[in-house]
Formats: sequence, structure tokens, C-alpha cells
Amino acid sequence: MPTEPNNTIAVAMSGGVDSSAVAALLRAQGHELVGLTLQLWNQRRLAGHEGMPEAVQGRCCSIDDVYDARHVAEQLDIPYYVVNQQERFEADVVKPFVSEYLAGRTPIPCTLCNNHLKFDQLLTTARQIGADRIATGHYARNRFDETRRRWILSRPEDKSKDQTYFLFGLTQEQLSRTMFPLGEMQKPAVRQMAADAGLAVAQKSDSQEICFIPGGDYNTFLKAYLDEQGEDLPNTAGELVTTTGEVIGHHEGIQSFTVGQRKGLGITSPNPLYVLAIHPDSHQVTVGSDEDLLSRDLFANRLNWISIPELTEPIRVSIKIRHRHTPAMATLTRVDAETVHAFFDEPQRAITPGQSAVFYQEDEVVGGGWIT
Repeated sequence: MPTEPNNTIAVAMSGGVDSSAVAALLRAQGHELVGLTLQLWNQRRLAGHEGMPEAVQGRCCSIDDVYDARHVAEQLDIPYYVVNQQERFEADVVKPFVSEYLAGRTPIPCTLCNNHLKFDQLLTTARQIGADRIATGHYARNRFDETRRRWILSRPEDKSKDQTYFLFGLTQEQLSRTMFPLGEMQKPAVRQMAADAGLAVAQKSDSQEICFIPGGDYNTFLKAYLDEQGEDLPNTAGELVTTTGEVIGHHEGIQSFTVGQRKGLGITSPNPLYVLAIHPDSHQVTVGSDEDLLSRDLFANRLNWISIPELTEPIRVSIKIRHRHTPAMATLTRVDAETVHAFFDEPQRAITPGQSAVFYQEDEVVGGGWIT
């Protein structure tokens, strides 16, 4: 049985409309609130460095976002604190991101941030100031299932805003202390609620970029970050090869590629070519046709289970292999304690090492892992 929390709720305030609307909603319901913002990355840190743009607009967790969050807290008359977690963010999110890309994999920093900071650290900080629960603006639902004696994470009412793909790493303890007040709402209603509360952020655009990578230019960020650290970009130049091993070109580094990529290969071909695989040991990048990207097999490790305690026998699930991917039916089988194998009913395009695979049954998140 879940323990009864106290009445104070810490609201994770990003400065956007969703978290601000959550604060307004809970305040209107009479809850005691405190606002918390995690300061994760200095947006000016690499601006203009090694080709990085000077502008920092459009990214989450900026100084402007902190200002907006503080203003909302003042409007709602709730205590507000900024918690500096820049060192831990760099250690747990940025450095692993850099290492994964240099190893030819395509990581998801937002999931790492949720697992290591936004829930773990927010819950720790909340307890330090007397709040046992946190509320966030994520579009998801959670509940305690008496029969299974487990907390269940489910997709939200507004499927177009579903963020459960990024939340698969949450533990039972974290789910038990987290509230998702927007889980039953549609986005337009959330904006309207914020407007009705008189919040200036009601029509604020959603952030579209990873907070530390402006413009989504990963390669430029890698060069700038390593240069700042006094390190050279590793020499991973190598060959572009076909599925038969034929060398058809050369590249300047495996960090410039991701599975499924078409542009920027540096070669001409009568038919479109796509990145099929990246080989960090040999520095070879295998290219082929769009049809060659199709596969029915997936292996994942670093697993976290939510609706079940562990996988003991094959089960039927639908699987998302990227955020915008339509979940596809598969049979999920345990390989060992650390690894599962998924066999899809139909071939899936561009199954990418380093990305998450999240397993669903209907709207419930069964669990997830990282594609190997």
C-alpha cells in the first residue's frame, strides 16, 4: 500500500506553459506548494564557440525560462527556489551523450535527464524542504494498482503530447511520489487554463531543442565541447561500405552519422543511400537502400520494469523505438537478467543503437531499455 504523503507538493517549474498550468491548477485546488527549477546548463557557455551560434532562444532551461518560472511563482504567491545542478547534469547527461556519439551510438539526453536529475534530484530536494511529492507538466498518467501492488505509468489523454517514452526509467518509488496533473487534459485546455489564471506564459511556444545543443547540430557541439575540455576530436575517419563490404567512399568521423541518415554522406549514387550501421571498432559506416534499413529484431539492455516486476516469460507488447515512432507489435523475450530480445510482427525502419525501446500493453508502460 502506498504511504500517505504530507500535503506540501513541490512543482517542477520549467518556465513553460505546462508546468505553470500545473502550479495554477494545484494552487486553485488549495494545495500547499513550493516551486522548484533545476538550473542545468549555462546557455552562454559555448555560444559562438567553434561554430556554435550566439543565439540561445528556443531551448528549455534557459535564463529566460527561470525568469518566467519565478514570475509565475510570484503571481501564484508560492515559495520558489532555483536548484543548481549543472555539475551533475554535465556528469550524468552531457558527458555520456558525448561518449555515446563518439562510439557511434545515438543517445537520448532527455531520458537520461529524467532518470538522473528531473525526478531523482527533484524528489531529494523536495524532501529537504518538506515536500514528499512532486508535480510535473509531463503528459502522462500514473496510478497505484491494488491487484498488482505496483505503480502503473500510462499514456495520457492527449496522445499527441504523450511523453511516456522519455519516462520509462522511473522507479516505483519515484512514481509513488510523482503527480502528472495534465494526464487527463488536452493541450488547448491547458493553455486556456493558464490564460484563465492570468499567466503570461499561456501562449508561450514549447521548447523544441535539446537544452545544450542549439539547432540540433550535434557534430558542432561535440567539437566545441571537446575543445573547451582541452581534448581533440578523436580520429574516427574511415570507409563507407556497402552491405557486401565494397568500399564506395570515405568519411571524416563516425560521430557525423546516425542510423537512417540520408543527407551528408558525401557520395553520389543513382539511388538514395542511407546509413545502415556504424562500426566503432573499424570506423566503417555501412550504407544501403531504404529497404535495407528494415529489421524485425531488437536487443535492449539497462532495463527498467514498471507494470511487471521482471520479465519471466515471452509476452506480447507494442514497442516504440523512437519518440515519434508508431508503436509496433512484437514478442518480447528474456535473454538474460540484463537483456531482452524483441521480434516484430512487421519489419521496422532504422532500429538505432543508443535509442530507447519502450514496451507497452494498450496504454500501460510495461518497461523499457536501451537498444544495443
